[in-house]
Amino acid sequence: MKRIALFVLTNLAIMVVLGITLTVVSSVFGISFRMGGQTLQIVPLMIFSLIVGFVGAFISLLISKPMAKWSTKAQVITQPRNAMEQWLVDTVRKHADKAGIGMPEVALYEGEPNAFATGAFKNSALVAVSTGLLQSMSREEVEAVLGHEVAHVANGDMVTLTLIQGVMNTFVVFLSRVIGYVVDRIILRNQEEGPGIGYWVTVIVMDIVLGFLAAIIVAWFSRQREFRADAGAAALMGSGRPMINALARLGGMQPGELPSQVKAMGIAGKPSGMMALFSSHPPIEERIAALQAQGR
Repeated sequence: MKRIALFVLTNLAIMVVLGITLTVVSSVFGISFRMGGQTLQIVPLMIFSLIVGFVGAFISLLISKPMAKWSTKAQVITQPRNAMEQWLVDTVRKHADKAGIGMPEVALYEGEPNAFATGAFKNSALVAVSTGLLQSMSREEVEAVLGHEVAHVANGDMVTLTLIQGVMNTFVVFLSRVIGYVVDRIILRNQEEGPGIGYWVTVIVMDIVLGFLAAIIVAWFSRQREFRADAGAAALMGSGRPMINALARLGGMQPGELPSQVKAMGIAGKPSGMMALFSSHPPIEERIAALQAQGR
């Protein structure tokens, strides 16, 4: 809750500063923020932007666990049917106890090597692993991967990523409409009642442009989150070697594609070229180097 409160308060503070700045600019430079004879209402626009920016992000977070189960067809292990399932549950429980979080649900799904964690709350999360990963790695490597996912949960990464996305969404909605107004009324000098075509075209274009910039920022944060989860796995395992070995093995595989709802929470991705800017995961080589530099 502290994390959520801090991010919301920070976002509100920034929006207030933006509103004050626009008011000062309008006073100093004599810019009249009017739309169709009415003053452009900064405060209602900020509230609208906050609602639009955060509602979708939080709804996605709240339904993330059932959506992940549905989209991957993951089967939660309620009663272990064999020694492997029992080992998975026991290993996740061991990591969760050491990380100080509630026991996550543990699930298996059919697919190429990958694993993910999701859920709105630390103490009721989901950790899922693919059959391909179990078949491709040693138990020690799988244990490190499970530690990585538990570290995501312990770090509150699902919530933090949602809040970052909400903040970015808020700024995209707010700034695109302010820029649209400036273009329509000040640059194109539209004097008609109501917004003109310049406003609508600018808003659409800026939504796209600012949306891309926001996606780059969110992806950058997600990549930093992966480094922290790797370090968390090393701490849970007592050594970085198992995580390094697991990453090295993943580097020689084609990781299983995950649904968009949980892709950022998977264990690995394959960023390349310009698309690396939008990748939720850093290159395997960088992750291994980071663990080696920490001397774990």
